[in-house]
Amino acid sequence: MLTIPVMSYQLTIKYLYGLQKYGIKFGLSSISRLLKSFSDPQDSLKVIHIAGTNGKGSTGAILSSILMRAGFKVGFYTSPHLVNFTERIKINEQEISEAKVTELTELIKNKLDNWGDNCNITFFEFVTAMAILYFAEQKVDFAVIEVGMGGRLDATNVVNSTLSIITNISKEHEAFLGTTIGEIAMEKAGIIKKKGALITSAAQPEVLAMFQKICLANNTDFYQVGKNFQAKAVCGQNFDYHGQEVTYHNLKLNLLGKHQITNAMLSLGAIEILKKKGAKIDDEAVYQGLAKVSWPGRLESVQQNPRVILDGAHNPLAANILRDALRDEIDYQRLFLILGIMEDKNIETIISSLAPLAHEIIFTKPDYYRSASPKLLYEQAGNYQCISRVIESIDESIRYSLSAADEKDLICITGSLFTVGEAKKFFQSMDGKQ
Repeated sequence: MLTIPVMSYQLTIKYLYGLQKYGIKFGLSSISRLLKSFSDPQDSLKVIHIAGTNGKGSTGAILSSILMRAGFKVGFYTSPHLVNFTERIKINEQEISEAKVTELTELIKNKLDNWGDNCNITFFEFVTAMAILYFAEQKVDFAVIEVGMGGRLDATNVVNSTLSIITNISKEHEAFLGTTIGEIAMEKAGIIKKKGALITSAAQPEVLAMFQKICLANNTDFYQVGKNFQAKAVCGQNFDYHGQEVTYHNLKLNLLGKHQITNAMLSLGAIEILKKKGAKIDDEAVYQGLAKVSWPGRLESVQQNPRVILDGAHNPLAANILRDALRDEIDYQRLFLILGIMEDKNIETIISSLAPLAHEIIFTKPDYYRSASPKLLYEQAGNYQCISRVIESIDESIRYSLSAADEKDLICITGSLFTVGEAKKFFQSMDGKQ
């Protein structure tokens, strides 16, 4: 591309975040029109499309790690970012450069300027178009693309995927996706494409029946974790995998939490499907991809003595997964829980999952417009056998917890990926001072 950027990166980011004023918009008309003006670059991509309630990013990270180590050039698009915008768009685990973000923003903005007053492109639509243009320009072998919300009307669904993955299904974003599991599952099923393949770790019988019916109608192959692909724990994060045509022994997964083994099974099942379609992926790539995968902000340890863990448990299912990991997989004396949650989440349920484990809860908030007031969190916390306090600033919450905790205690920072992102930035700045 010959476009010469005229904006600085700082002004570019300010412009992009300014698009958040258009909020959340479901539908494919705007992004389809935008991409059509670039001759539909999405049609040149071999896409693996991932939807679901939890585990989308982890599954995408594992899959990308394996494919990269098999020698492929792999684009990975995910959201939200934790610290830097560039985390959203990667090729072979390398973030898009700030210069390229600026260049692509200029390119897309120039197109939109010609639309006049009808240019209500949202932040997510714009960034999705950016990722697609970048992956097409760089001629990636595979583009692993994570759905933003739902699936059917999500901006990412402009792609024609080679393989669709739907992780688990639980209630979330009910104002947009529906109030029942069936309605939510139907929205996510919108990423299933004709004559493709679907693999899922959803467990509800009615959801599986729906997926099977849709796949049958679309001549799409249907695969289910636990049926077509299975795993047996060996020790810790080591496990054996039994697929349709291959068995791997003593795989080591570099992500904490038993739930990540389910995400690994999704990824390994996807690898089997891709191999059936002709992709050359050797066993060494599988072992190395699992052993070297990294996915920040999900049971991520950022300090020892006291140990500090970051986890973006932003909905009830994710909170239950974190609760189980804290209770069954991590050793500590006392738990200091730093909690910042978005106001549109099921606050009471998230708190009730985690509070019984805590010695002390510090309610706080990230600097984001959808953040719930710490005082509101405190008021909805109910009566638990733990100390509760409000500290508005995440940085101050961390400083307090570090001073209050002993070496054998655990500090867990959670409730939202925005909370985790601010905490991660705090610890990165601490590293820079050491």
